[in-house]
Amino acid sequence: MNITYYDKVIRGTEHEDGLVIIQFLKGMVGQTFSFLNYYKEIPVSYDARLVSVENDMAEFEIHEYQAKVISIEKKALIRAHEKSPVPDDLVGEVFYVNTARRKVILTRFHYAKIRSDLRRFVRVCLDDRRADVDMYLENDIIPASVRDISLGGVALRVTNPAGIEPGMEVNLILKLVTPDDAAPHEIGVACTVTRLLGAAPDYTCILEFHPDRHSQQALAYYINQRQVEIIRELKELAT
Repeated sequence: MNITYYDKVIRGTEHEDGLVIIQFLKGMVGQTFSFLNYYKEIPVSYDARLVSVENDMAEFEIHEYQAKVISIEKKALIRAHEKSPVPDDLVGEVFYVNTARRKVILTRFHYAKIRSDLRRFVRVCLDDRRADVDMYLENDIIPASVRDISLGGVALRVTNPAGIEPGMEVNLILKLVTPDDAAPHEIGVACTVTRLLGAAPDYTCILEFHPDRHSQQALAYYINQRQVEIIRELKELAT
């Protein structure tokens, strides 16, 4: 599933918007900006200092972890917030990045609306960790596996979505494993199907959780453990 964290915004033409943004940045050399990227669904956001602007390229001094993720995503989001020098969210594509020197040169800027800032809960990607799920419909049990999960809901990989419709209430048995578990820990939780995306054989079913206290605590523990693992991976990442 291709995950997009922002919507592209075009005000004039893409070329005109790029010229306006570069002209704006030329007057902001030395200012600090808030960069945002995602590593396996975990937000990576550190301050970056604008060093220089030449032609259509802007060079920034950035945090080492930001550089690592930028080298993977090949772009960087610049967040507009109360203390930010930018009035609008921006995105720039990577021309050059050096993790050791903590430098990045961005080009081809355009305006954006960062949708991921609207998330209420931190989401974690399971990556190569398999987590199986049984989805209980009224008259059927559909097998699935977890793509990503938060305290608010889950994205499931489903091969055959027959009988699944947005708005329906279902029950899940999540079979989750943490480094402390010798066997999968089963968590039961009630859900509402919100969306069904994709096409055969790779459907994605998005569900909103309605957890009781016990299942919420179990989910929080699992998600926290996965966050720790992902952050450790980012620190050890060689780029």
